[in-house]
Amino acid sequence: MSIYELSVKTRKGEDFALSQLQGKVLLIVNSATGCGFTPQYEGLEKLYEAYHDRGLEVLDFPCNQFGHQAPGEDEEIHAFCTGRYKTQFDQFKKIDVNGESADPLYVWLKQNAPAESEPKGLKNKAAMKMIAGISSSCKEPTDIKWNFTKFLVDRSGRIVKRWGPTDVPSDFAADIEALL
Repeated sequence: MSIYELSVKTRKGEDFALSQLQGKVLLIVNSATGCGFTPQYEGLEKLYEAYHDRGLEVLDFPCNQFGHQAPGEDEEIHAFCTGRYKTQFDQFKKIDVNGESADPLYVWLKQNAPAESEPKGLKNKAAMKMIAGISSSCKEPTDIKWNFTKFLVDRSGRIVKRWGPTDVPSDFAADIEALL
């Protein structure tokens, strides 16, 4: 199966076929508005602004599975992100990324992605160790560990990188540029 055979729901509940993005570079992220990593929206927006005209799409999927840090309805979440972080990239319907109710896109991502990058630095390693202890929905080795796990998909639909929550978007520029 290809990523382009999947559909997701827009924040308004409409079907969106990922085949519409064929030929684009995709940065896919599960997010939360009340998380310590929420300021990463700023970095995601900077990447979007820098590379969108060259073919980058950022796909944001709010998820409330980690510490209930994405409360609110889809439009409330969208208003927060566009108001506070001036995001312009696509934000989709809130989903689950782990467990029986995981969205099919995230099932596919977890099955087809390379291993998540190891956290860099003592602070990030400590944060991920703490997260591992409190992430109740992370049961399988490939499961999403927390908010702001990121996947980079090339123009042909192949996942080339998987970054963890502590990896910041500014560190992805070279990887994105190489795919563009």
